[in-house]
Amino acid sequence: MLADYHVHTEFSDDSDYVMEQVVKDAIGLGLDEICFTDHVDYGIKKDWDEPGEMIYRKGGPGEPEKMPLANPHYPTYYRTFEELGFLYGDRISLKFGLEFGMQVETIPRYQQLFERYPFDFIILSVHQIENKEFWTQEFQQGRTQDEYIQRYYQEILELVRQYKNYSVLGHLDLINRYDKIGNYPFEKIKPILTEILQMVIDDGKGIEINTSSHRYGLKDSTPSVDILKLYHQLGGRIVTIGSDSHKKEHLGAYIREAKRLLRNLGYREFCTFEKMQPIFHPLNI
Repeated sequence: MLADYHVHTEFSDDSDYVMEQVVKDAIGLGLDEICFTDHVDYGIKKDWDEPGEMIYRKGGPGEPEKMPLANPHYPTYYRTFEELGFLYGDRISLKFGLEFGMQVETIPRYQQLFERYPFDFIILSVHQIENKEFWTQEFQQGRTQDEYIQRYYQEILELVRQYKNYSVLGHLDLINRYDKIGNYPFEKIKPILTEILQMVIDDGKGIEINTSSHRYGLKDSTPSVDILKLYHQLGGRIVTIGSDSHKKEHLGAYIREAKRLLRNLGYREFCTFEKMQPIFHPLNI
């Protein structure tokens, strides 16, 4: 069973990878299942039907040159997904999801969105806090490493306390990718991570292993091996594997390596989802 559970398309503001081409490429790669998880980032991005002029920003490395600061056009996103299921459903399993880039103050908007569509899967991620993004260093600016790392995990803790309509926590230690200072001692964040992960487990939710760590050249997995070990020690079983793909060369990348890592850490299963319910599969390579 090969499944990629973190896949972006042209409906994400940072990708121009056409959804139908994603499906065709996934079939060519021998993937059994993919889940579309395009970005929603309330607070810093607009819905297409919001009043006012759309704002555009310059794309980063490997991104389109001019990018709207916009969430997916949900009706078209869902309609396209349904059409592709009809066209290709006998060759690959397609699942419908979104990546919720949440902040505590935006919870009500995500609650409303979740009620609008029959989701299979939702990734809860934190990409920005106080409407300040990590990749631009705006969030980190003016803070010590202790301050921005601890603030990041405190936001996640408060989100999992208040919001329950999600499937897994996405790239749980994302802040590390953009930390210019370097490694932060795991023991300093272990208490709050234990609290977060225990709540995730108690709520019947999970975490993902995000294979983009390879293309970013990180020295550790995402989340780190320490976090994966802690989750397993606490009794966590629900783990999905996703490439965080935005283009063809990302799709399905390092899925087998992630499965091998999970097995080496003592896991025996990984998950896919249907109608927000986990489906367990043996970790065969």
